[in-house]
Amino acid sequence: MNLRLLGKLCLAGAATWLLSSIIPLSAQTPGKKSAASDKPVDDDTRVAIGVARERAAVLHVAFAATLDTIHHYYFRKDQAVLPARAMEDVFSSVARKSNVKARWIAVNTKPMSVDHEPEGDFEKKAAAELAAGKDKYEAVENGYFRSANPIALHGGCLSCHHNSSLGPPPRGARYAGLVLSVPIKAE
Repeated sequence: MNLRLLGKLCLAGAATWLLSSIIPLSAQTPGKKSAASDKPVDDDTRVAIGVARERAAVLHVAFAATLDTIHHYYFRKDQAVLPARAMEDVFSSVARKSNVKARWIAVNTKPMSVDHEPEGDFEKKAAAELAAGKDKYEAVENGYFRSANPIALHGGCLSCHHNSSLGPPPRGARYAGLVLSVPIKAE
């Protein structure tokens, strides 16, 4: 598999993970069956129209930014870019349009960039919690709802995120973290 195709697949996988963290895959249009199965949609995945409208707006921004980034980086012969780096352009585009900030942090692997070192108390605690196996870490601080979730590193990811001169990758899952910061109104 060539690097460009691998990049497209990784970027699509990262976008899918991001979007699935916003809206459950089982949440479909009321009265319709899930595209993933023949089971009806569970009532506990249904949301109010206002929440659905907000999710649709966020998803539109995320999908449009991802499409623009894929076209910019992956359909030119003279460029190659790492998927996580391309996602940082998606993060910038989403932040400009929604004020939702996103960034990568190293969890239990060496950071690939000094920009991925956890910064501040929230990110350092989040990295420790995610490394300990938690599926998310959240806090409200300084006018933001902050959420950190793990991004599993496997296969092609570990070829860069683990230095092969150190021997085989350590046992257990390896993760990066995705930190989202959403501005909130004071209550």
